[in-house]
Amino acid sequence: MEAIGHAGTCLGILAKDGVLLAAERRNTNKLLDEVSYSEKIYKLQEDMACSVAGITSDANVLTNELRLIAQRFSLYYQQPIPCEQLVSSLCDIKQAYTQFGGKRPFGVSILYMGWDKHYGYQLYQSDPSGNYGGWKATCIGNNSAAAVSMLKQEYKENETTLEDALNLSIKVLSKTLDTNKLTSEKVEMATLTRENGVTKIQVLPAETVNKLIKVYEEAEAKAEAEKKKKDKS
Repeated sequence: MEAIGHAGTCLGILAKDGVLLAAERRNTNKLLDEVSYSEKIYKLQEDMACSVAGITSDANVLTNELRLIAQRFSLYYQQPIPCEQLVSSLCDIKQAYTQFGGKRPFGVSILYMGWDKHYGYQLYQSDPSGNYGGWKATCIGNNSAAAVSMLKQEYKENETTLEDALNLSIKVLSKTLDTNKLTSEKVEMATLTRENGVTKIQVLPAETVNKLIKVYEEAEAKAEAEKKKKDKS
């Protein structure tokens, strides 16, 4: 749990028309190839993706296992695995590693976003102990308590659209990350939506993230100016 507490922040928000995952990038080396590289967000199957906080090597093992579970189900039943069944299957493995001697628990918490025909859009969180639960908005990693507190105040159930979720995630990350200025190099964001019966998982390009940050900063500057004007009067 200590490794997770020191890991980069990851937050998830469930909207009416999609799901959002946003994560803090700790490794901001400019030589990395953005096309083939993703530090925090992993696609598991056509209808699911996840974000991780903790030991990266453990996360790689678990994401590979998630993909295998999903592929086996698709092979046997010729349809995608339901979201909760995939999460539950991995949590059984995580729990076993807390129980038997000679093994240590996986030092990873995972946020899952997905869609299935049973429950529509879904957001789950799982812990190293094997516990998991469904969430409307949540956060794991560094400064997660402050982020969850903000989400409780700002999140509006049954009203939040994906656009609202994007703006809210930028607001929460800008207030909770240990950085002077939020940039696209420090944040990775992905959305899951449905169009014409097809699930679309998209990692947002740097230009889109910068645009969202700019809109937020302009709104904050405007609010600050109005506050000062009000104080003077």
